[in-house]
Amino acid sequence: MNRNIILLASLDTKAPEAEFLRDCIVELGDRCTVLDIGYGRPADVAADITAADVARAAGTDIDGVRSMHDTGAASNLMMQGATIKVHELLRDGRLDGVVAFGGASNTTLATGVMKTLPVGIPKLMISSSAAMPAYAARYYGSKDLTIMHAIVDISGLNTITKSLLRRGAGAICGMAASSGGEIKSLTGKKLVAVSSFRFSEICSQAVMRELEALGYSPIPFHAQGVGENAMEDLLAQGLFVGVIDIVPAGLSEQMLGGNRAARADRLEAAGRAGIPQVIAPSGFDMISCGPIERRDAGDPLWENKNLKDRAICIPDKFRVEARTTAGEVRDIARSVAAKLNQSESPACIVVPTGGWSSLSVAGADLYAPELDAVFVPALRESLEPGVEVVEVDAELNSQVFAHALVEKFHELMAVSS
Repeated sequence: MNRNIILLASLDTKAPEAEFLRDCIVELGDRCTVLDIGYGRPADVAADITAADVARAAGTDIDGVRSMHDTGAASNLMMQGATIKVHELLRDGRLDGVVAFGGASNTTLATGVMKTLPVGIPKLMISSSAAMPAYAARYYGSKDLTIMHAIVDISGLNTITKSLLRRGAGAICGMAASSGGEIKSLTGKKLVAVSSFRFSEICSQAVMRELEALGYSPIPFHAQGVGENAMEDLLAQGLFVGVIDIVPAGLSEQMLGGNRAARADRLEAAGRAGIPQVIAPSGFDMISCGPIERRDAGDPLWENKNLKDRAICIPDKFRVEARTTAGEVRDIARSVAAKLNQSESPACIVVPTGGWSSLSVAGADLYAPELDAVFVPALRESLEPGVEVVEVDAELNSQVFAHALVEKFHELMAVSS
């Protein structure tokens, strides 16, 4: 079966390299559609979808884009136009994978287009700026994008660049051959999203076992910010029937400036999608503020939040967790309530009274039941009728609490079906 690979290329500067990659893809038995995202001088080679086509899709013309002094604005226009053209190809069944190559500028533009495609569509970026710390996370975003580190500038065809592009062709063709396309369902079971991190692991694993016993298919997401963003995206995409959000702490990290911050729309996708959500407060008991070297380096988070004066836990040299204050816990509760008050789906917050993570149970470094106790009253003051709050006399990492989460979720599923 010949598959349709879309090659995003700046033909104004990378035409020979693009032709070589296109030919490698064709030699492997797939079709290759070249989409020109370049906005410099006119290209010397023809594209299947020209830069003029791309600019027109963005509501402008290529001459106007080329005359712009603001290259950032020009790049954004080409990104908009390329996104529209790529989605037209996807809608028409003519897109089985997307590949691009280049440095920082091309990587930013091409990955910006790729990130708009659904999970399951193969996306490969061959980039010489893949390892730049300031950029790498932005390239990936919260999508299943693969980046191949080029190690050299892909400028001209030589032994190394030919090898890179040839391997890139093999990678995207292989991914397209192995992919079933956009992920809509992984099994015949009902998919349930479950957020988790190291300090809720016992609870999360018990929840997933109970869900499986009830006929659900749990899909865990690592609650470290980006993983939570990915979960929100897939909830919005309609992949899941519900969510047990054990660790919604990307919300509090975003509010307080911690390392695991999610987007500002955390805790909103399930409510908009109209699917049941059960939420626990794991992670609201801490701010991720590592590494420890930041403590004595005048770091703004450490200084502004007076973290030196708080209880802290140091799991390893990269991770440092500082205890949240009563005021912060109260603000977090109000923010959670504001999100759930907008929900169009059944929701319940289940709170363990014996500690919200392995770090805040009796004897642990962040144990502070008087701070945890602020949460539920603040929730109830702010929540509208219809959103239930349940307290469970157990610690989060216990079979009792895990069972309470699943039992409540199953109850909401029955009500919503």
